Amino acid sequence: MPKKKIRSYLINLAAAAFVFIVVYLALQLGWINSYYRSILILICINSIMTISLNLATGLLGELCLGHAGFMAVGAYTTALISLNSGLPTYVGLTLGILAGAVTAGIAAVLVGIPALRLRGDYLAIITLAFGQIITILIRSLGFTGGALGLNGIPLTTDFPLTYWMLIVTMYIVYALIRSRQGRAILAIREDDIAAEASGINVTRYKMLAFVISAMLAGVAGALYAHYQGVLTPEKFDYNYSIDFMVMVVFGGMGSITGSILAAIVLTILPQLLYGFSDYRMLLYSILLIALMIFKPSGLLGQKELSQRVFQRLGRQLLGKKPQTVPVEADIPTTVVDEDTYLTEQGSGDSGVGGSSTRGQENLPVSGTPIAEAEGKHQERLGLDTQGDEPLTRKHKGRR
Repeated sequence: MPKKKIRSYLINLAAAAFVFIVVYLALQLGWINSYYRSILILICINSIMTISLNLATGLLGELCLGHAGFMAVGAYTTALISLNSGLPTYVGLTLGILAGAVTAGIAAVLVGIPALRLRGDYLAIITLAFGQIITILIRSLGFTGGALGLNGIPLTTDFPLTYWMLIVTMYIVYALIRSRQGRAILAIREDDIAAEASGINVTRYKMLAFVISAMLAGVAGALYAHYQGVLTPEKFDYNYSIDFMVMVVFGGMGSITGSILAAIVLTILPQLLYGFSDYRMLLYSILLIALMIFKPSGLLGQKELSQRVFQRLGRQLLGKKPQTVPVEADIPTTVVDEDTYLTEQGSGDSGVGGSSTRGQENLPVSGTPIAEAEGKHQERLGLDTQGDEPLTRKHKGRR
């Protein structure tokens, strides 16, 4: 791995650790109460879910309208393991998170095999149907609790767990984007026909991105199950999928940090508008419509927040201009009068003891910029500057 990339990872890890230490100390000292603690946990879960959907929609370019179905698969898998395995609490949680991710990935394979081989909006239609089928199955099966759902799930999801799972999710997606497989996925997003013509296995890489996206959604579902303690099938309906799609569009399709920023804003905003119960949804809708009008690409578009962005912002706040390095050009840029490049000799006839100047009146004078440039050009062509004879060639013809 290049040193520059290692340095970038270490800086990002140090920044993430610094944010965690600050927030964790605030929680331990009681500066953040239990209500805001629950909001922080929910922000992390929503961020994981939004990043997973952005991988399929923003980076792969496939519309997914039933992503909450994969979250439901992960949530119920984890809940059933925690309630029925008899394992210690945190062992059951770890096993449940892994099982939830694997189960959601298997569901994605079953959905993606028929859908990803086709072009167009078939994946959107199939995932929409998948989300509805999952809620119907949960409501119909007995071991899932039916319409009443499951309760008594251990409340083991806390802020450190969700925060570092979010960091791991970001690392997985960034590592995928910067890899050879990630470049193939981005090429498919831009033009799948051109990507296929270039030798990229379109179906294979679509399946890879879609399965990873579903597995991350399963992890988010597992964390949500142990955060809420109660699961009902109505929670994972079509509207819940649309909520995450709104977060993806709000933050910018293709931007990972934009997904986190959107999850923060759209998780806190309903809480701030809670006092306006009669107008909350109206104000929420007006805000989203205004964003789509004035910022149709989302808050960040396809850009990412990085240390360079903060450095540029700091320079702007301090009023400093970025330093520019002057570029030295090899070609002279001084404008000189045309007559200075002509010989001062006349164009008269040659005489005895004199030199003929006919045909030389338009030649550049030696030492002038044009003459030097012409000499360099002849040297690059392999010609002698005094004549038109190649420098590395001797005439050995007939005499």
